[in-house]
Amino acid sequence: MDNAARDEVRFTREQLKGFSGRTLPDLISDQVRLLFVGINPGLRTAAVQAHFAPRGNRFWPALYRAGITDHLIDASSGFAPGERDYLLHRGIGITNLVDRASAGADELMVAELVEGRRKLDRTVRKYSPAVVAVLGITAFRDAFGERGANAGRQASPYPATQLWVVPNPSGRNAHASLPGLAAAYGEVARAAGITTRSDAR
Repeated sequence: MDNAARDEVRFTREQLKGFSGRTLPDLISDQVRLLFVGINPGLRTAAVQAHFAPRGNRFWPALYRAGITDHLIDASSGFAPGERDYLLHRGIGITNLVDRASAGADELMVAELVEGRRKLDRTVRKYSPAVVAVLGITAFRDAFGERGANAGRQASPYPATQLWVVPNPSGRNAHASLPGLAAAYGEVARAAGITTRSDAR
């Protein structure tokens, strides 16, 4: 699953605008143990139909640095053959609070995030992951109505599932460093019972 030789799919700014409002399927299966919850898809993510596709997004580098994946996934031009199955086999799932793609999360309305929480409730009831990790404290506060919440483990409304808030990996989140993201993601992976490379040593 080496992506090094893959050619990057390129889009003009105008082409990317055409993907506004598009959606992409959740990456999830009955094997899910750790469900990452993004805010909503970006335009490139919608264009190539792969989560966290922009090269400036640090989600995949953080998973690799945390030892959750054994190689660095490059989703910038879509998932390479076998990547989805690899992630699902590892127990990793990805969904979003809001389905529609936009140029930035600041284009979303609070009502969309609240409705997204209801959608997430249905997903958790269906798949029963061990851990749900929401990527971003502001989106979590809006979606769950927890104005005073801080990052970390939360009181969970899901009887069999822990609820966490971890930093958003977007390059726009200047407060979160790659080592900080990796540490947070590694913590939720271990809470979900997913063995990381450091655990295996």
